[in-house]
Amino acid sequence: MFSPSSLVSRRRGEGHAPLLLAAALVMAVPGFLVTACGSQPGTGAARSEPTQTTPTTATAGGLVADAGQAPATGRRLSSSARALRLLSQAAQAAISMSYQGQEVVTRWSNGSGSVLVSDIWHVSGGQTVTQTLAAGNSLSSQPYLSSDDDSQAPEGVLGVTVPLIGLLENHYTVVYSGTGSADSRTAQVVEARRDDGSLAARFWLDDATSLPLEREVFDSASHVISQDVFIQVRFSSQAHPAVPAAPARGPSDPPGPWADPLSHTQLLALPAQGWLVPAGLPGGLSLFTGARTTTSTGTVLDLGYSDGLSVVSVFEQRGHLAAKLDGWQRTTVNGQVIYVAEPDQRSLTWSSRGMVYTVMADAPVQTVDAVIGVLPHDKPPGFWKRMSRGFVRLASWVNPFG
Repeated sequence: MFSPSSLVSRRRGEGHAPLLLAAALVMAVPGFLVTACGSQPGTGAARSEPTQTTPTTATAGGLVADAGQAPATGRRLSSSARALRLLSQAAQAAISMSYQGQEVVTRWSNGSGSVLVSDIWHVSGGQTVTQTLAAGNSLSSQPYLSSDDDSQAPEGVLGVTVPLIGLLENHYTVVYSGTGSADSRTAQVVEARRDDGSLAARFWLDDATSLPLEREVFDSASHVISQDVFIQVRFSSQAHPAVPAAPARGPSDPPGPWADPLSHTQLLALPAQGWLVPAGLPGGLSLFTGARTTTSTGTVLDLGYSDGLSVVSVFEQRGHLAAKLDGWQRTTVNGQVIYVAEPDQRSLTWSSRGMVYTVMADAPVQTVDAVIGVLPHDKPPGFWKRMSRGFVRLASWVNPFG
């Protein structure tokens, strides 16, 4: 049977923001949802170098005083070489250093917020262990322990990984903004700006080690919609810093079934095998990774989409939704009936034409709604089809032998 822990471990290993772990605490992911279908085949004034962006005062741990737009020029400005170098160094630091600390992920949407807390231990060039508990999550009183053994493509810190930095550069203008502080440490500040000059994200990178310490993401109206901080950071010169054992009770992460990421050639071959593989999704999200595994209920395809900030995973599996979905509630998005996992509301599932789709999203609500809208859904039955079903039901009632 397909384990939710293995799915989360795989997705974090590909650079997903830690919010996606919330789904593992409350949801049964595709293998549990599907009924197999056998008949179907910082504070500090910025000290910045001259850049294309307006200097700001970068204050970690709170709202930013100036998150407005830089003057629009009618064309996209070039990213700063210094900013890209700092982000690349941050991604490498997440691999090469030994450290432990606590990630606190806060998301705001429609006037409400959610908090996810994770303790992280990382061995230089090796294993990353994450112990996660969603604050206020009554459905899971035990921490969730996951392990990432991929030393070449680890989960990173605050979503700063080599693949996502490449997507960030493709979709945004990345600039150096000066110095600031985060977790009482001096930090270099890097910003990502949209084509119109508005601020999309701000990163605080530790001045001494390059490790990411904080990330804030803004909507197009300059409102903070997410804040990720890495606090109480301790660095170890030991080759193997102590990591926790699996809890006596509560879920932990067994060896995952996910294979290595699919190659470009393998991804191109999937549509001919009956899989839906969009090259992109709404919100400027590009396909950047894919993997698949075989579970007790069939093959599960996992597609990852991102613009460097937002991340959406789309899982596909042939079959139908299970009759009972504990921890999920029925809702309507863009006129389509789907199920969402409580309480995070960022995990969604539905079935269409013999395929179950599950979306796990760390993205603005508008982007998630748009993604749901473009994926396949069954059309509601027409008037005469509904009437014929009603007649059959009536006939079964009046026919004592029916």
